[in-house]
Amino acid sequence: MDRIDVSNLNRQFLFRPKDVGRPKADVAAEYINSRIPGCEVVPHFKKIQDLDESFYRQFHIIVCGLDSIIARRWINGMLMSLLNYEDGVLDTSSIIPLIDGGTEGFKGNARVILPGMTACIDCTLELYPPQINFPMCTIATMPRLPEHCIEYVRILQWPKEQPFGEGVEVDGDEPSHIQWIYEKSLERAAQFSIVGITYRLTQGVVKRIIPAVASTNAVIAAVCATEVFKIASSAYIPLNNYLVFNDVDGLYTYTFEAERKENCPACSQLPQDLQFPSSAKLQEVLDYLTNHASFQMKSPAITATLDGKNRTLYLQTVTSIEEKTRPNLTKTLKELGLVHGQELAVSDVTTPQTLLFKLQFLS
Repeated sequence: MDRIDVSNLNRQFLFRPKDVGRPKADVAAEYINSRIPGCEVVPHFKKIQDLDESFYRQFHIIVCGLDSIIARRWINGMLMSLLNYEDGVLDTSSIIPLIDGGTEGFKGNARVILPGMTACIDCTLELYPPQINFPMCTIATMPRLPEHCIEYVRILQWPKEQPFGEGVEVDGDEPSHIQWIYEKSLERAAQFSIVGITYRLTQGVVKRIIPAVASTNAVIAAVCATEVFKIASSAYIPLNNYLVFNDVDGLYTYTFEAERKENCPACSQLPQDLQFPSSAKLQEVLDYLTNHASFQMKSPAITATLDGKNRTLYLQTVTSIEEKTRPNLTKTLKELGLVHGQELAVSDVTTPQTLLFKLQFLS
């Protein structure tokens, strides 16, 4: 969904000044198709979540150059959902290798994932750096930085005013959303005599963008391309399975084998245990799913089967349902009718799959 910005022109060779404002996918496809005879790149200017499993099933290898952990986890979950098992044994013909690369300034990493066989994205969530969050009290009452004003508009003003309709969430790739936040942030900043807010900074804060370095991008892109060649041609054994690159002070690379987590919520095929006393409130379960390093969910929706019927305990993404289920957050698990061994189905934007959890009451 990205469009070309002026800042993109200094770290790649696909885009030109005349392309500013156009979809990156369209321009990149045009350039590659014209440069390489016989090559046919088909661009898709839409969210990865808008494409169904039949789209992803057609590929032999998938390469990720995504700009968020949420998007990486979603692709990871999609490839896990495409796996076939016969009597508990993985059908290796259903495996679509995933090659993932990412950079943060002068640091980068690349990895090769064989879904169902090697460590997946969710197996190693702890390796990803936590996002920088500002204290809510500072954002709401004592903003001192331009970023505080932008976060105020994104977190507090957006859901209150709902500028693009009820239930519409902020989309960092939608220019009209960024423009609205930018304009409101300027108003907020003026109230506290804060300067320095720009459209580019607004976009960076909303999307958690870290400035890119051309040399780092080139190295990681080359590693990913090499791994694609290895797998496609069987010319050499692929990376096993994680590479770290750092050129902050000299050059440093290191490879290691990330281990698969036996109880990984994405790839283990096992229900996850949730251990709480029956007196715990549903809010505590929600906080656990969002804050625990192994899950890091964003807006989990929880459902359970009670008296033979599916019941939504909490759903945040639809305003009307959120208002209806909000009182459940202050109820205990026992008051909600949940019992020891109860299965909870949890869905979240980080995965296309519904994850199963088994509730274990602590005495």
